[in-house]
Amino acid sequence: MDKPAAPFPDRLTEGYRAFLDDRFDREKDRYEQLAETGQTPKILLVGCCDSRVSPEVIFDARPGEMFVVRNVANLVPPFSPDDQLHGTSAALEYAVQALKVEHIVILGHGRCGGIRAFADDSQGPLSSGDFIGSWITLIGPAAERTGGRGRHETLEGYVERLAFQSIQQSLINLRTFPCVKILEEKGRLHLHGAYFAVATGVLMLLDPATGQFVPAIGEMPRKAQPIRCD
Repeated sequence: MDKPAAPFPDRLTEGYRAFLDDRFDREKDRYEQLAETGQTPKILLVGCCDSRVSPEVIFDARPGEMFVVRNVANLVPPFSPDDQLHGTSAALEYAVQALKVEHIVILGHGRCGGIRAFADDSQGPLSSGDFIGSWITLIGPAAERTGGRGRHETLEGYVERLAFQSIQQSLINLRTFPCVKILEEKGRLHLHGAYFAVATGVLMLLDPATGQFVPAIGEMPRKAQPIRCD
């Protein structure tokens, strides 16, 4: 005999009630406008599935402002037109070709489980499908550029260093998409790399001139401490 279905999580119902009483009430006109006219976001953000790193919360985004794609380890695969299923590439195609976004942001973050899974080869597959294992092979070129884990380097230190390189690799992969490359060369599309430190709230941005990540704002709150990105 089938078991009765579990009820919808109370936490979500309570959150929805709070949303209706607060944000939806305050921004009702905006939701009505979005329903009538459709979405016109200027920013495509590729972030991680990690529940600690919500792009809309980090950037205090309003409804309709960002087109967000989240996957394990915030990866962008290279352009590969074949008969396989390409969720991230499909979202990228839609954002660039249909929505005409003007910016693409790759948002990495500290303590990323996907990056760690690649760096720690002692971990086995989570299932026989090993979907994560296949997906994170995209980190391989970034790992090659790091030179691998240093002899006296901690795993945690290497994971953070690899996370920065992985963001840059996703930007390289983005430019293999013809539509992205052409629009960037015309100055109609701009690519950015960013890194969010979960523990401190520090946001770092990739400086394309130096290849280094630098603080997004010059003056941080007292509790936020700068992090190394070398």
